[in-house]
Amino acid sequence: MTRNAVTIGVDETLVAAARKMKELGVGALPVLAEGTLTGILTDRDLTVRATAAGADPRRTRVRDAMTPQVVACTEDDELAEAAHAMEACAVRRLIVLDREGRLCGMLSVEDLAGASTALAAEVLRRARDPMLPAP
Repeated sequence: MTRNAVTIGVDETLVAAARKMKELGVGALPVLAEGTLTGILTDRDLTVRATAAGADPRRTRVRDAMTPQVVACTEDDELAEAAHAMEACAVRRLIVLDREGRLCGMLSVEDLAGASTALAAEVLRRARDPMLPAP
């Protein structure tokens, strides 16, 4: 898990988000509105929801391209539970919440691969084809 995940505000521009992703070498940023987690912005969101739609990244706000449905786990969840949540929702990243429901990090498939290649492989297989039946 990556602790202290860097976030971005809903009113920041997509250019600011893309630059932040580039600087950090990440493909997703948790999105906050007034300190509250309201979504996640992924590199795919930037590409599909903004660039492909012809949005001006200098004017388009994060809120207009982000994914508002956040898939999350808690820091107390077992790694296998987190992997199954990724698999079930066909995502490659999970927001990690503390016991009070506050953002405390992010868990990626790459993190899973470091702990269990079998778990990571199953999540990736499912993420590539969400229509596959669950094991």
